[in-house]
Amino acid sequence: MAREVRETALDSILYPLQIGLRRVSRASVDFLRELGSHPTAVLGAVLTLVYFLAAIFAPQLSPHDPLKGDLRLRLLPPAWQEGGDITYPLGTDVQGRDLLSRIIYGSRVSLRVGFWVVGTSVVVGTTLGTIAGYYRGRLDDIICRLVDLLLAFPYLIFAVAVMAFLGPGFTNMLIALSFKSWVPFFRLVRAETLSQKTKEYVDAAKVTGRSTPAIIFSEILPNIFHSILVLVTLRMGTLILSEAALSYLGLGIQPPTPAWGSMVSDGRDHLMTSWWVSTLPGVAILVLVMSINLFGEGLRDVLDPRLKVE
Repeated sequence: MAREVRETALDSILYPLQIGLRRVSRASVDFLRELGSHPTAVLGAVLTLVYFLAAIFAPQLSPHDPLKGDLRLRLLPPAWQEGGDITYPLGTDVQGRDLLSRIIYGSRVSLRVGFWVVGTSVVVGTTLGTIAGYYRGRLDDIICRLVDLLLAFPYLIFAVAVMAFLGPGFTNMLIALSFKSWVPFFRLVRAETLSQKTKEYVDAAKVTGRSTPAIIFSEILPNIFHSILVLVTLRMGTLILSEAALSYLGLGIQPPTPAWGSMVSDGRDHLMTSWWVSTLPGVAILVLVMSINLFGEGLRDVLDPRLKVE
């Protein structure tokens, strides 16, 4: 008898779990199938994955030490040009450092900044957006006025001003970029929350006596998650460009740490004679940002039900 009771209790736990796993598996297959119908999104996802893998395995992929230079090899051209060396496929910079190794290590900086700033922005923007959109009132007015104040300043100029006050450095750059980057997430989540709170399923949850936090976390946020995910991918590219701009101006990552923006800046005085020093890091920025944006556009087409053709 006791064994039967235990088996019944176990079945009552495992059966809903099996149903949930089947639904997740089916949804994942459907998602991958729909994403596969967008070749540009797949291309963007593959290229972005290549950058991630390069950042993770940078020590294994880099042919040389990115910080060690040799002035005898200063401004060595890429291997396919006359005078190039096959051991330095993309040439060297003004201090004789291997450009390929520095580009590979530079991906670590850009992706790390993107993840940290986007993660902070999602947490802050989503929290404030749901609170302001659901409760409204005086708190909503105060946060919205703060957002209006921040929007009055262009993003990059605002970040430059904060960096000028805090000083250069990786941590200060994260603070400068995070100071305003939560605003788009706040505006999106607030608008979506205002729309979702009037839906029938929210009224039904209220009738059943569910608490407000439970309604927000289990009813509203799952229904706006796709919008947040798309904005994450699109904002990632913008933040990578902002980091590169700050490093280019000398306010971001400081030498000798490899950063794409500072690498572009290092070669600007030699652009006519040694084009690869600035151009190749710039191409790395272009391809990564383009790949993330293509993937984000594909996610929007797949996840946003308003864009699906009936």
